[in-house]
Amino acid sequence: MKTLQQCLQERIMIIDGAMGTMIQRYKLEEEDYRGDRFKDWHSDVKGNNDLLSITQPQIIEAIHGEYLSAGADIIETNTFSSTNIAQADYDMQSLAYELNIASAKCARNAADKFTAQNPDKPRFVAGAIGPLNKTLSLSPDVNNPGFRAVTFDEVAAAYTEQIKGLVDGGVDILLIETIFDTLNAKAAIYAAKHFFRNNNLPELPIMISGTITDASGRTLSGQTLEAFYVSVMHANPLSVGLNCALGAAEMRPHIEELSQLAGCFTSAYPNAGLPNAFGEYDEQPHETAHIIEEWAKEGFLNIVGGCCGTTPDHIKHIAEEVAKYKPRVRPVVEESLV
Repeated sequence: MKTLQQCLQERIMIIDGAMGTMIQRYKLEEEDYRGDRFKDWHSDVKGNNDLLSITQPQIIEAIHGEYLSAGADIIETNTFSSTNIAQADYDMQSLAYELNIASAKCARNAADKFTAQNPDKPRFVAGAIGPLNKTLSLSPDVNNPGFRAVTFDEVAAAYTEQIKGLVDGGVDILLIETIFDTLNAKAAIYAAKHFFRNNNLPELPIMISGTITDASGRTLSGQTLEAFYVSVMHANPLSVGLNCALGAAEMRPHIEELSQLAGCFTSAYPNAGLPNAFGEYDEQPHETAHIIEEWAKEGFLNIVGGCCGTTPDHIKHIAEEVAKYKPRVRPVVEESLV
């Protein structure tokens, strides 16, 4: 069976689309989120999508299956908020490790079924590591810019627990994604490196995906794209890319810039356009795919998929369009000034 690196050399690989968008289609209520196990939980849990990997695993696995059927090579675990820091919103900090194992197994089961059906197209599982609801670079208190709601060590410890659960659940890749604060991402990188070293385990490849929040071309914590790239390259990542915040049309100049900067593979999974006045995404699958086809034609891409508002239909159209083109050839980048 081909390795991930072999597949990336041969073709543009497809990552899946939005998990939250698909969960919304099920119109789940509070009791659906709770299941039997949490029917007496002391606070509301509706909206805790990661919990569904425990209470409704058949739904999560079915969503993975839809994306795999649409052509996804890489599926992301349902673990965007599966840290003890993020789960504190529901007073479910103690479930963080279990959530990661459960979500990884849902994705692993789905991926393995599709690989068994077609071993020439192996499917891979990326353990999704989200940005947290607390930031190391910005103060939540406008009157005290030096205040931080969390420390680097606390963030690193939370990510270490998450990474252990993802690895124990059988993921192939770690995906540090939707990065708006590079210091949070560096804590995740630190956690990953130390976890593998301290447990004498071979390192899994790391994908890193940042978020450019507006037309300024900067992250929320103020970095330019080049500064962000330089800040994370010490991780020796499999890929660096962008996701969320922008639609494909708005993301194009940033992906073009990144494709020229990065000595590693590049990834992109934009939203289905920009949200409308109701926070919904209107860009149709053929529209998103048409824009992304141009990226592939220009040689910007190694991995591509969708973020907020995208569906299996978006992924199907994207996969069909980019299949016509060869993957981006990595440029030779000077590693130092010496």
